[in-house]
Amino acid sequence: MTTTTLITVAPTGAESSKTDVPALPVTLDELVATAKECEAVGASIIHVHLRDDAARPTLDLGRLRDTVAALRAETGLIVQLSSGGAVTDPEDDRIRVLDAAPDMASCTMGTVNFGDDVFLNRWEFIVALHEEMRERAIVPEYEIFDLGHLTSLQRLLDKHGLPFGGHVHVDFVLGVPGGAPGTAETVVAFKHALRDLPDGTTFSATGIGRSTLPVLLASLSAGGHLRVGMEDTVTYAKGQPVESNAQLVARAAGFARLAQRPPMAVTEARALLGIRA
Repeated sequence: MTTTTLITVAPTGAESSKTDVPALPVTLDELVATAKECEAVGASIIHVHLRDDAARPTLDLGRLRDTVAALRAETGLIVQLSSGGAVTDPEDDRIRVLDAAPDMASCTMGTVNFGDDVFLNRWEFIVALHEEMRERAIVPEYEIFDLGHLTSLQRLLDKHGLPFGGHVHVDFVLGVPGGAPGTAETVVAFKHALRDLPDGTTFSATGIGRSTLPVLLASLSAGGHLRVGMEDTVTYAKGQPVESNAQLVARAAGFARLAQRPPMAVTEARALLGIRA
């Protein structure tokens, strides 16, 4: 059981629209302001999706570079770019996000149905992401939407070696329509499956929509870490829209303190994950 809790904020995502969710941070100024607020209440990592001038999802490399630079200038947060983008983004654009030189990037470990869409992650693409990140000194977060994705991760590490920094960190993304359910039982089952991964492997857990709180509480009780944010839920409670990402981070930090595992400092998180200086 760890003594502190690593909290990641995923503030925007690629699914919700600014029209439907006015509090969603979609401009660079909004994203930086959100990052500063979330760092102040306990976040150590920011998981970044970008929007264009019309608030549509984009993987524009210039915007990615500007965003990484601004977040580093204004915060101490670990900057993690999404290599998933939107489900319609081509592989070349998704791997090109590494050119923005983030501290971390996501690496989804398999294809999954995503509502009415398909989030495609071919084996060759997964291997390319893993190896490109290691060559560029970028730490991956392996995103796990279903139990078989953990078996794929074991295969990846066996065949292609450990990631940059040597530490393996995964995020269970639960409650996506088409993926594993967002329940306490799923968190326990997924944690049990980590036994086949390298010693010291750590995990965070993300609950989508109404599964946010069950997954959060189960992860804390199982010794895991947390990812929260408006990418994953836009409702704070039934009939109550989320006011800000900081509201979600503050709630997660409060639960972490109640569990006697207070939020992890950024310096501790960098050391744990093997982030480059």
